[in-house]
Amino acid sequence: MVKFSKPFWVANFVELLERLAYYAVFIVITLYLSNVWGFSDIEAGVIAGLFSASLYLLPLFAGAYADKIGFRSAIMIAFTLLTVGYAGLGILPTMLESAGLVDYGMTTTYTGLNESYLRWSIVAPLILVVIGGAFIKSVISGTVARETTPENRARGYSIFYMMVNIGAFTGKTVVDPLRRSMGDQGLVYLNYFSAAMTLLALIAVYFFYKSVKTEGKGKSFAEIGRSLVKVVLNVRLMLLILIVSGFWVIQSQMYATMPKFVIRLIGESASPGWYANVNPLVVFLCVNFVTSLMKKRSAITSMMVGMFIIPVSALVMSLGTQIGETHILGLHPVAFMMIVGIAFQAIAECFISPRYLEYFSLQAPKGEEGLYLGFSHLHSFFSYLFAFGLSGFLLDKYLPDPRLFTNEAGVMDSVAYAAATQNAHHIWYVFVAIGAISAVALFIYGRVTNRMDREAKNKL
Repeated sequence: MVKFSKPFWVANFVELLERLAYYAVFIVITLYLSNVWGFSDIEAGVIAGLFSASLYLLPLFAGAYADKIGFRSAIMIAFTLLTVGYAGLGILPTMLESAGLVDYGMTTTYTGLNESYLRWSIVAPLILVVIGGAFIKSVISGTVARETTPENRARGYSIFYMMVNIGAFTGKTVVDPLRRSMGDQGLVYLNYFSAAMTLLALIAVYFFYKSVKTEGKGKSFAEIGRSLVKVVLNVRLMLLILIVSGFWVIQSQMYATMPKFVIRLIGESASPGWYANVNPLVVFLCVNFVTSLMKKRSAITSMMVGMFIIPVSALVMSLGTQIGETHILGLHPVAFMMIVGIAFQAIAECFISPRYLEYFSLQAPKGEEGLYLGFSHLHSFFSYLFAFGLSGFLLDKYLPDPRLFTNEAGVMDSVAYAAATQNAHHIWYVFVAIGAISAVALFIYGRVTNRMDREAKNKL
């Protein structure tokens, strides 16, 4: 029976709460930006892309700084910033409504926010969430590295990833009931829920997180700088990061494209939060099995299996608009194929993500786990920055906002809208191509690195 330390379990528990808070907000981030703040599809895509990309860029520096100040202090800072940031995302729209700039009740009407510079006040709480989240990204996965051994690390990251997906599943379950019962106001109230979860995590860390694993604490900034340069110049790791980014470009469409895609094609009865929940549910059910199945295989081999599955998921998603209007198992065909596609994404994730984190953790010298595990998230910086911006342009081209086809009386020109959205499925063809190219690239990477390792071993 594999036993893990108390800090390991505390870290996994607060990771669950942080993911619960994050995904409750993130699954509808583009809807929140468009429906509450009045941003266009392209603007919302760019803002959400910069937000999520920054969340995965800053762990490079936050992880190195966490090594210096200690993981407990870093986690306390993180959850304080997250609590204030999420609360701000709820409070600001409430203040703006009181000022008469926006009404985000059951029917959305704009009374000035579209033209007001106050729209950009949203940047302040988003920055707080980004900085807090950056510490969490590196420190929690770094804690797993420190509190496990090479022999049980794959199992440790499997548990960690299971907790991530329990949090993701739970967070998304609150979205659709709030949106249906309260309209766009529910998108605002989600942020208060997330703030409560991160506050609970802060309390848990304060009372229960104490670790004797403090390697690297007290390092100078010069030492941190040298460590950063060493990792950045590791060509092998950088190439792997870029290749695996292709997976995350597709996976991130669950947040960038899917909510607007299903609501615009199915109507307000669509449940994007529940569709997205297929991902953490499948990961929760399958990740331990997949990890055990692949335990005798290398991390690269496991990731390669997932990379060849991911373009299939995007292809499946494209079929929803092509198979008629007949419901399947009581679901609209767009919803059904979206669910199947998301399930394929989750299976691919089981093969890729835990082994990817394991791979990076094994490259990390003692005392630099935060830096290396922070660096491992750079793939999401590249993918989210590209994926959300691309999503905004693709939605604008193939599935535009129906409000653009609605007159002042609230009547939509259904003929014009049908013509404008007839090729909505083309959105997913773009991601099929991205996934296929990434899968082939990882195959080549695996062959080349294996040959290099054999040659290096023979020279010894």
